[in-house]
Amino acid sequence: MPVTNFDFKEKYRYQNGFDSYLESEAVSGALPIGHNSPQKPPLGLYAEKLSGTAFTAPRHENKQSWLYRILPSCSHPPFVQATPRNGQEPVLEQSPARLHYIPNQLRWDPFDHESDTDFVSGLRLVAGAGDPTLKQGLGMYIYAAGKSMSAQSAFYSADGDLLIVAQDGVLDIRTEFGWLLVRPMEIAVIPRGVRYQVLLPSGPVRGYALELYQGHFQLPELGPIGSNGLANVRDFQAPVACFSEDHGSIALDGPNSYTITAKFNNTLFETKQPHTPFDVVAWHGNYYPYKYDLGRFNTIGSISFDHPDPSIFTVLSAPSDHAGTAIADFVIFPPRWLVGEDTFRPPWYHRNTMSEFMGLITGAYDAKKGGKGGFVPGGASLHNVMSGHGPDAASYEGARNAELKPQKVGEGSCAFMFESCLMVGVTDWGLETCHKVQEDYNEHSWGGVKVHWKGMPEGEKGQGHLL
Repeated sequence: MPVTNFDFKEKYRYQNGFDSYLESEAVSGALPIGHNSPQKPPLGLYAEKLSGTAFTAPRHENKQSWLYRILPSCSHPPFVQATPRNGQEPVLEQSPARLHYIPNQLRWDPFDHESDTDFVSGLRLVAGAGDPTLKQGLGMYIYAAGKSMSAQSAFYSADGDLLIVAQDGVLDIRTEFGWLLVRPMEIAVIPRGVRYQVLLPSGPVRGYALELYQGHFQLPELGPIGSNGLANVRDFQAPVACFSEDHGSIALDGPNSYTITAKFNNTLFETKQPHTPFDVVAWHGNYYPYKYDLGRFNTIGSISFDHPDPSIFTVLSAPSDHAGTAIADFVIFPPRWLVGEDTFRPPWYHRNTMSEFMGLITGAYDAKKGGKGGFVPGGASLHNVMSGHGPDAASYEGARNAELKPQKVGEGSCAFMFESCLMVGVTDWGLETCHKVQEDYNEHSWGGVKVHWKGMPEGEKGQGHLL
């Protein structure tokens, strides 16, 4: 730290900044000067506006980009509902009738790797809330893929922005805006509507994803922390323009035929077009994909006593219409120093009005022990609204009796949390089909919790309501 030492080295250039107004051109002179939609854009390109918010959204919330491309994205035949590929169909359905809203604490063993799926067919909805048709709520996913998407394909979601948390394996993501290389300990956000293709340069991949149906991610306010800390603006990376010229064929089954898959209300649709979707020669705006190295997170903590609320570990937040409350927070628990005096240092026991979905990218989480039936990389847990949770018995006893000297925890580890103000329902796949739910989670974690109550002090009657 503060920069992750990746085994798979970077191969692309980027622009830096979060929610910044950026511009990029792969060919000099491709961007028009002084206006957005000239009668004849430079180099014979088409101007196309991509709006991530309503035209009339307040200036500080407005998200849009102008793309200058060889052919417009509307140049394709009608979409039809997609058929399963190789018998594999993404489990995306999220109607309320198909979700299980239960108060039980849940934990999953590491989810399986897949050999026959690509990124799209390997998406599995685990839990969610709300409705993408109303642009309300979110979906929580596991992805597992054993092969790259076809070089003649692209995918986009009309349902929301997708935050990808790489856990195992490298994602080489080609987007309309350019390339992103996303490795374990990096995250990426692909905005609603942006077309992309996921290649696997180092073999099979597995990870987590959260799709945000409403609003967009932003950096949390820092308040008394000041002007720097947590995730800093300069550390977010956006692609530079990169394009192809595969647009000469007319036949839909010709060598330049591209399959475009759209996720629309949690259903997949497909069309074929005789030209590449990756023909954006230049772009400018503040609506674009980006990535972030979690190793750059500036962790804030107590240097006196008590364990602060986990909100101090928030990387990105998607606020609701109620101040201080999020539809989704993305929170991480990276390596950090603990120095609190007379303090129980792991996260305390608690019940939360928010739902907490946790995953482990690498290493071991300091409040949960690993091993069989434990919380291990590639697995997950869900503590829904007001479901009690906290350190397992072994972690509690260890922390209760620990020598309170300065200690660095989480070395070589990083856990994360998708936190939401919404009550989260679990899909059939997440509860049963995946066969990963740890049935003895409660017993394994808290069945051995000891009673440390020392009894009534001498002379006390235990009747606090009486004088």
